[in-house]
Amino acid sequence: MDGQLKFKPFGLSSLVLMLIGWGGLYLLITQTLPYVWPRWGFFVLVLMALTGTVLPVVYFFHRRFPAETPAEANVIVRQAMWFGIYGATLAWLQLGRLVTVYVILGLAGGLAAIEYFTRLREKSHWKPPVPTDDQSS
Repeated sequence: MDGQLKFKPFGLSSLVLMLIGWGGLYLLITQTLPYVWPRWGFFVLVLMALTGTVLPVVYFFHRRFPAETPAEANVIVRQAMWFGIYGATLAWLQLGRLVTVYVILGLAGGLAAIEYFTRLREKSHWKPPVPTDDQSS
């Protein structure tokens, strides 16, 4: 796979997150009343469910459209978590009926800007290549 990340750990993590997230949401919605702790549990489960659902998609996009330096595992997981945070935040804002098209676009743009600047910062930390015994002669 020439230095590329394998899908197996992402697939397993994604499956566990989806099962806990979507299964927990089903149980929470059908078996509890909307008190304080079930409501917080709802947001945590939405975060897990959306992160697990989007994780294979983010992995696929990084494989399909590789950058000059391949993305590490923490980048793929972080980008999938942004989708979970986005969905949970929109669900939280909907409680107060605050979600509008401008809020949806503004929140998406803000999270995309945070990820862009985080990636820019990661790229700015240049590490010189380490010569091996084969290259030194």
